[in-house]
Amino acid sequence: MRWFHLAVIILFAAVVLVFALQNFEWVTLSFLGMSIRTPLAVLIVVIYLLGTVTGGTLIALVRRSMRGARGPSPG
Repeated sequence: MRWFHLAVIILFAAVVLVFALQNFEWVTLSFLGMSIRTPLAVLIVVIYLLGTVTGGTLIALVRRSMRGARGPSPG
């Protein structure tokens, strides 16, 4: 099973690398009067990482609030 997981990770990394190499076009991102030029692959990676961080933070916040709503744990 370990070799299967390793093969899946290597395949995923290869797909990401091919995607990044094929999408190295420069794009302009404009937001609130600011603009930045960056390769499309870099922009997608940054947006993915921001989504991961905010999603993980949201889940942690919901779990904490649910624990607080149940009351203090004994012990």
